[in-house]
Amino acid sequence: MGRDLQLKILFIVPYAPNRIRTRPYHFIKTLAAQGHRITLASLWTGQQEFQDLKELARDLDCLVAEKMSAARSLWNCARAIPGRGPLQAAYSWNRLLAWRIGQLIEAAQFDIVHVEHLRGVRYGLHLGQSAARCGGRRPAVVWDSVDCISALFRQTARCSAMARSRLAAKVELARTERYEAWLPGQFDRVLVSSEVDRSELLELASNRTCGNGIRRGLPAKRIVVIPNGVDLQYYRPPGEACTPLTLVFTGKMSYHANASAAVHLVKNTMPRIWKTHPETQLWVVGKDPPAEVRQLAEPRIRITGTVPDIRPFLGQATVAVAPIRYGAGIQNKVLEALACGTPVVATPQAVSALQVRSGEDLIVAESEEEFANSVSQLLSDTNRRMSLGCAGRRYVERHHDWRDIATRLTQVYFEATGSRETICEKA
Repeated sequence: MGRDLQLKILFIVPYAPNRIRTRPYHFIKTLAAQGHRITLASLWTGQQEFQDLKELARDLDCLVAEKMSAARSLWNCARAIPGRGPLQAAYSWNRLLAWRIGQLIEAAQFDIVHVEHLRGVRYGLHLGQSAARCGGRRPAVVWDSVDCISALFRQTARCSAMARSRLAAKVELARTERYEAWLPGQFDRVLVSSEVDRSELLELASNRTCGNGIRRGLPAKRIVVIPNGVDLQYYRPPGEACTPLTLVFTGKMSYHANASAAVHLVKNTMPRIWKTHPETQLWVVGKDPPAEVRQLAEPRIRITGTVPDIRPFLGQATVAVAPIRYGAGIQNKVLEALACGTPVVATPQAVSALQVRSGEDLIVAESEEEFANSVSQLLSDTNRRMSLGCAGRRYVERHHDWRDIATRLTQVYFEATGSRETICEKA
């Protein structure tokens, strides 16, 4: 279902999709490759993001993009403080982009509108006003929540190694819980990347009450799990020997969960590994590391900041580590390492959204001591590393091919519109 019908899709993404923002990027590229017609409405903040959009435009029918300054985002947040909504939902609001989206809706008959993330949700809500101007018609709207942000904030407030992240999460939590309890009822379908996040959103919605005190439930089918994939052609085993005694931890380091994990790894786990393998090197690879992460650098610890390509680091490392202590959704860093055939040691939190088998596809370690021992054992056992690397690659080939995921996504689109026949008439 989906491959034999051409859909006309409007994607609204509050940031430039690229390989780092992998979910909307690969949704768009894979759906376009399957023959669907994509229009993208997005924001950009710098020349690199503008270039990312220009490159992605090759796969699009139409691109509508507006520049978004950091000052504008901060002003949006400041204006939102007196209200009840979360700052995240205000952060990426751009009136000109909203107006241009309204023009697109009036001018074209889209089969579906796909809105990305809590930062983009206001554009989806705004579509009702545009529909009123064109006779009450509007296409079905799917909101990709990706993660349950309330659940992420609860974990951040409890577990983050950085005080400012704990404080920000506590400030935003109540606002976000109220908002996320209400949002799923406003869209035809809601997407999340894991069953854990789906359960969290359903729980929030079930606890929401109306003005008369009566609780309002939400049909469970309204929230659908669409996992992340991995580009199996881009991320491949390198076919060359790794650098001995090297660990790699990848991820966008401006994301507080990654930064907190890096700090905890260096301060609590690496000393245990160095007791048995004192020459072990750690590479922390990812853009925009905060001061707490940059200060970790020393002769055995390399903090790279932004790199043009993370594959050489994944391919050359002896072991990839995912020491995530809290988070939401699927950890792309784990999928990318597995796709490169690099053996992975991860915490339970890093793989809670995956169907992996510990000891077969990768190693899951709960305590700091278990984590350090698992890494040390792999550093000493070449055959075990090779076995895990091959099994990890097979796992992502079976479960995380973007082509299969995009086909499932089109099925959700059809469900959201009501029937396959209706779309066929429009096509």
